Amino acid sequence: MLAPEALRLVTIEVLRPTAAVEADDGYPTVARGHVYDSREIPVQDIDRDRRYTPVISVHSNEARITPRGEASSLTDVQHQAVLDIVAELAVVSSDEGGDFVDCIAGTDPEAKLVLGALCSKIRFLLERSQDGTMPAYWRRLVKRVVSLEAIPFAVPDIGLRFQRVTLRYTVELMADVYDLSEDGLPQPLRGVYEALPAGSYAKRKLAELAGYFKAEDPPGAIEAIVATVVLPGGTELTAGDIVGD
Repeated sequence: MLAPEALRLVTIEVLRPTAAVEADDGYPTVARGHVYDSREIPVQDIDRDRRYTPVISVHSNEARITPRGEASSLTDVQHQAVLDIVAELAVVSSDEGGDFVDCIAGTDPEAKLVLGALCSKIRFLLERSQDGTMPAYWRRLVKRVVSLEAIPFAVPDIGLRFQRVTLRYTVELMADVYDLSEDGLPQPLRGVYEALPAGSYAKRKLAELAGYFKAEDPPGAIEAIVATVVLPGGTELTAGDIVGD
């Protein structure tokens, strides 16, 4: 199931456009280039001279394919996936193991406003923005948003709240469509690859995947074997079996 991976990579391109990375300007959110694909945030990326650094990390979560009904064919399915977008205000903390990236803790009204604005801008870019082709591609992949949860990070038992929110999108996606006569990615991944700007992180990753998909030769010719049987009383019955090469 590659459609969720396509969605994750398009999300990264929307939130960290290749043109902005190359120019180091024109980033669409206050996180700027601090948008990460399914990995921990590097300590060296955090500005220690600032109170905090806004960052975003994008993760593919669970996915499932279910038939639309009991009489559905193999291709008549619903494809749902979960996309987690973690927005946080990061700082560098230390313990006996060394430095690590954490989010700021405490009830800071100003920081909470910054985090709320970041989450709102993420939603706008994915769901409404008309700037460039990638937001439109995101909405092409997503047939509908089933639900969106904003999950805070807190330890309520001790009254501790962190400046981190996970935007959890549950979406219905276009299912993978394979063309056995051609090498390369299935749709919708192929269309995403073609639309991505040259030199983008997402395009490099998809190019690596394309080599896993090879064309297949069509099956051999099908011929009919027909036989005629004479039943008692002289009645003739013709029957045939279809066999492959």
